[in-house]
Amino acid sequence: MSSKRLQEHSDNPEKRKRIKKREEVAQLSVVVDDEEVKKAVKEAWAQGVHYSHENLELNCYPFPHCIIKDFIHSEAFTENLQKELLELNFHEKSNDLYKFKQSDDLRERTESHISGLRAALFGRFRCWLGDVLGVELEPTVDISCAKYQYTDILLCHDDELEGRRVAFILYLVPPWQSSDGGTLDLYATDSHLQPKHIVKSLVPSWNTLVLFEVSPVSFHQVAEVLSEDKCRLSLSGWFHGPSLERPSRHIEEPLPRSPHLPRDETLLLEWVNPMYLDISYQEQIQEEFEESAEIQLKDFLKEEKFAEVSVALRLHDIQWARRGPPNNRSYEVASLESIPPCVSECWELLCSEAFFLLLSNFTGLRLHFLCPNDEDDDDEEDEDEDGENEEKEEKEEEEEEVEEAESQESARGGEATGSAMETPSTKKKTKAKEPSTPEYVGELRRWTHGGYTLLHDGEATRAEYALDLILPFGCSDWPSEFGGFTSYVANEEDEELLTVNPEDNCLALVYRDKETLKFVKHINHKSSCQENGNNLRRTFYDFSFVYYE
Repeated sequence: MSSKRLQEHSDNPEKRKRIKKREEVAQLSVVVDDEEVKKAVKEAWAQGVHYSHENLELNCYPFPHCIIKDFIHSEAFTENLQKELLELNFHEKSNDLYKFKQSDDLRERTESHISGLRAALFGRFRCWLGDVLGVELEPTVDISCAKYQYTDILLCHDDELEGRRVAFILYLVPPWQSSDGGTLDLYATDSHLQPKHIVKSLVPSWNTLVLFEVSPVSFHQVAEVLSEDKCRLSLSGWFHGPSLERPSRHIEEPLPRSPHLPRDETLLLEWVNPMYLDISYQEQIQEEFEESAEIQLKDFLKEEKFAEVSVALRLHDIQWARRGPPNNRSYEVASLESIPPCVSECWELLCSEAFFLLLSNFTGLRLHFLCPNDEDDDDEEDEDEDGENEEKEEKEEEEEEVEEAESQESARGGEATGSAMETPSTKKKTKAKEPSTPEYVGELRRWTHGGYTLLHDGEATRAEYALDLILPFGCSDWPSEFGGFTSYVANEEDEELLTVNPEDNCLALVYRDKETLKFVKHINHKSSCQENGNNLRRTFYDFSFVYYE
């Protein structure tokens, strides 16, 4: 029976061809087969020191990473591998952290060179790497192909996920320079193990493997691709094994909250478009807001006030500081001590008591004591019905408490108990739920090429009900393809709930619940335009406030 099947295969040229393809073997660099080199790499990795031999180089700053050039021994194999990869189906991937195209998982692909490299990576090379690290790496196959083209990026992250021990990237790129972007950037970390700044950038090169140990400090990014005609093609994945021990993650201190400033409606009359101060129009706005939990109010400030602030933001010598860390955000924040008077007045407007009341009228949220509480509205119907019963019960409670107090005083020999005795009125106050004081957090931000914010664990943990306000300046004709828009998403889901694009003098209000998070999409290279042969970086500003009931 078996001899018959062999005979059938030998008589069918197509089947012989398929068998030959499946048997394609990836020969790796000779340094992988050198026992002396393996021993030296193991010692250097354990000691955290530099080591180099022919096409292999190990560096340990800012964290251990190894580079092997000409990783696949056969140039013909590498070229055929590239052809097979480019014929795959790729899917657009885009969220807060990245934008690029990715293939499906390659663990089941049967193309001869893809399967041949997969076998070599998770076979012989896995054993070599396990010997170098002194750990047993699992045979788990975790590999895919990525294409990064113009403006594609993967922002700062550490790759940590249960089971990942070593990350790897195999580059199959055309001749590449640092000016093309797409470098693998490595970050130094601070005392809290948070990334500070880029200290090393690895330029992709043909048939080069880069690998590094996944750890609490392995922060890296794929820089934005700046070349408009090159494709950064790579194979990447992880070798799985026992994870390195990780200390508790640093919890970032939230920005301090403040109550409103004691400013009256004079500020509103000076700054706000009069139509938004009309009570009947405010009622219409509130109806719309309560329906959708968001609204955008165009031409919100008076035209002359908006123009004055816009000019001051561009021309005044304001002190700006970069706000990070880069695994959470990267944008510039103004020092309030350095802002000019008109910008300071606009800031005061947004934190004023009068503006809190205006927001209450717009949204129905209890951001001012004059705004009725929903509980108060619900109780009004019951008060008329139950008023007499409550008065009777309160009177009986008062009589009982007075009798109890007199009895206790008598037992103490008539000694005055002072504050030790709880009066009926104080007890009622204790029972009543005291309203919280509305507060805000605010920033004046500057956005340019490279600015972004990311979703992160700390934000999800502290999520609460809040009203977001964004008031942009200097973003006339800002297309969404530049990035810089604010995206609202459901926690732990890919579903996008809302996108707020920056628009001059358009006040955006969005009410978030505990399951809604937000990020600002990375501003890409398209925002840098050419004029008279010079690169001009588009810039816009916004007041970003969050209000809490």
